[in-house]
Amino acid sequence: MLFLRQWFLLFVTVVSVSCYEDIYVKCTNDSVMVTWKVNKDLAARPFRLLLGSCFPSEFIKTADGGKAIFHYHLSECNFLQKRTQTKLVYENELVFRPKPRPHPAVFTYPVVCTSERPEWIRPFLKPGFRGLQGQGSFIFHMALLNDDLSGPAPSNSFPMGSFIHVWAAVEQKAHQPLMLYLEECVASTTQTLGPEVPIYPIITNKGCLVDSKTGYSRFLPRYHSSAVVLRLQAFNFALEQEQETQVEFLVYLHCSMVVWDPEYPNEVKKACNYNKDVEQWELLDDPSMSDLCSCCEYRCFQRVKRGLQSEFQGLAQSVVLGPLTITASPSSNGSPIQDGQNI
Repeated sequence: MLFLRQWFLLFVTVVSVSCYEDIYVKCTNDSVMVTWKVNKDLAARPFRLLLGSCFPSEFIKTADGGKAIFHYHLSECNFLQKRTQTKLVYENELVFRPKPRPHPAVFTYPVVCTSERPEWIRPFLKPGFRGLQGQGSFIFHMALLNDDLSGPAPSNSFPMGSFIHVWAAVEQKAHQPLMLYLEECVASTTQTLGPEVPIYPIITNKGCLVDSKTGYSRFLPRYHSSAVVLRLQAFNFALEQEQETQVEFLVYLHCSMVVWDPEYPNEVKKACNYNKDVEQWELLDDPSMSDLCSCCEYRCFQRVKRGLQSEFQGLAQSVVLGPLTITASPSSNGSPIQDGQNI
């Protein structure tokens, strides 16, 4: 791969494509797709490949390395927007940053998309149904996604044993890129939690997905630092409420979301899956730092380190999503459905 820095403009009316060695860029009026073929060294650290503030929306391993695919709206990833009388210009950089800031990127490739100026610009994201909350310059979203993660779920009803895809995101206004974490999530049969209300723990201990150890739930790879998708199996928490004559259960998800500097994950700002194959906890965003998840087996607390910013400690939001309807099939034998799909 040639590590060269070169600016290029993509003038588009509907679609424009530019190709340069192992980097392929396709712009439309409101989105961009970048395909980046990388060698084995870079493929070993896909979480360090960035388009602005965005991680790859998809990463495919190949025999000679891998292919990172970034597919985002031009209003995402910290694209810099410039306007002329007739044009909209969006500028960003494709980078490989092997070490956290303030260490510099070892490779940068400028990406510029130029299109005809429309009468309006699509917003950062369209609010999902249910679970919309605001706090200062941040708007938190939580919604249910369909099976292929391409849009809202068509229904809030799920068969027992199926998977529920929960999307959480934060909309940032005039702020540096931040990482969104789900600190705690529990399932309950009521919209309001109380001391007498039974709960089923899903995420505990500041980001530990305990249901990935006892069941088949897990965090999916991120498509953006400010969003996370949680794949839950309906079987486990619905079973807690099961009665012999009951074929339908109403469930509410109570979650606490927090935003944090993406360069400084720690024991209380993390997202951890349990890998049953190796019987270890793994950090979603950087498996090489999975030691941050070791506290999931006992109690997680923050180790204070000098020099780290604490500006974002209080930016958290509680959201309730529901009701979700879990249906039990009369032929259900109580065995969970295992999903072999590699998303």
